[in-house]
Amino acid sequence: MNYAALVQAIKDYTENTETTFVNNIDTFIEQASRRIVFDTDLPVFHKSVDGTMTASNTYLGKPTDFLTAFSLAIISTGNVYTYLLPKDVSFMREMSPDRDVTGQPKYYGHFSDTSFIVSPIPDASYTTELHYKFAPAPISSIVTTTWLGDNADTALLYGCLVEAYTFMKGEAELIQLYNARYKEALEGVKKLGEFDDQRDWYRNGAPTAQVAAR
Repeated sequence: MNYAALVQAIKDYTENTETTFVNNIDTFIEQASRRIVFDTDLPVFHKSVDGTMTASNTYLGKPTDFLTAFSLAIISTGNVYTYLLPKDVSFMREMSPDRDVTGQPKYYGHFSDTSFIVSPIPDASYTTELHYKFAPAPISSIVTTTWLGDNADTALLYGCLVEAYTFMKGEAELIQLYNARYKEALEGVKKLGEFDDQRDWYRNGAPTAQVAAR
């Protein structure tokens, strides 16, 4: 389903072409798209990027399309990966109360929407690799076709209808109906490529380890 077809379907289902409603359709689509990505664990929305920790800087920037982290590793000479353990900000602060004490970071946590915090404070520059779930660009008048539109069109449509009827303050029973249909369609989406039983070992808080890259 491309952008024009999705917009028309939303108008047809809701029987609403009022200007304010139409002006918010792109918002409905973006919210529904993000919901699908959050509700699934599809490899197509996984990405790895390299970065750099700098000496004496306890913060590391997040990619602009970042949603959630699977792992963060320091890459040493010989392509050896040392995976950092995820911790909360309070733990980070307790681990590095003295900014004069530095070392190779062992832990990382979410500091804000745009940055991680690491501990200990880096004593040098380190090359990093972040494996994460990203937010794909939603289908729009500019990006007229997307993976979700091509492979998850039913879930995308019903997700948009939930957002649309919520915006319209529609009947609760109708919102519940479309939400149930969204969840049914989502099960089919998950079967397209979700790892059913395979989980990232480091995502579950396994001990820090050094492994050679393959």
